[in-house]
Amino acid sequence: MLGYIKFNPSEACTLPRVVKKEIQPLEKTEIAAFLDAVKGHRFETIYTVTLFTGMRQGEVLGLTWNCIDFDNGVILINKQLQKEKQKGGKYYLAPLKNDKTRRIAPAQYVMRLLREHRQTQLEMRLRAGQAWENKNDLVFTNELGGNLVHVTVYKNFKKIVEGIGIPDARFHDLRHSYAVAALSSGDDVKTVQENLGHHTAAFTLDVYGHVSEKMKRESAERMDAFINGIKTCKG
Repeated sequence: MLGYIKFNPSEACTLPRVVKKEIQPLEKTEIAAFLDAVKGHRFETIYTVTLFTGMRQGEVLGLTWNCIDFDNGVILINKQLQKEKQKGGKYYLAPLKNDKTRRIAPAQYVMRLLREHRQTQLEMRLRAGQAWENKNDLVFTNELGGNLVHVTVYKNFKKIVEGIGIPDARFHDLRHSYAVAALSSGDDVKTVQENLGHHTAAFTLDVYGHVSEKMKRESAERMDAFINGIKTCKG
């Protein structure tokens, strides 16, 4: 006997409906309020770089200086900072979520922030003296060169957004905010997909479909303006 059965028992199961969570990017006024609130904060550069590059939390915290090309204005994203699952687990640099290494060319404003941060980190290193230990050459560290803790960065973020009246905002919403701002500013979907590290443009469209619909309406309005302009010339 081979133990074959005549039917698939899983066919009797009713699969739960997948409910896709609606993204909650920050509105323009909220972004302005957020940037104002983080001024002078110890994590100001982390939050701002994340907002204007769309990096995931692990990616920005795992960013190393050798991945920043200041001459060409390019950042290589090829790893992320992760913590071992067990209690008291250590932090380590791991491959990306989908192993999709990518290069992004952020706004010059972002590169200037990183240049300034490099100087700030050098000053931190001088103050720490022999206690300094940044073995992975991380861009974002604590006062002694060690890696930052995910929970600490997140809790500080939550305290900031609660203070400006958007307590439901999550750190990951900075990534969503970047994507929506990029699409709304006219970036094509393929570029946004590559900057975010999504496998396909179709996935990006699926997540940010409502933005593309808005872009279509704005495109129609621009075409109306063009047509009206042509009619005026003819008149």
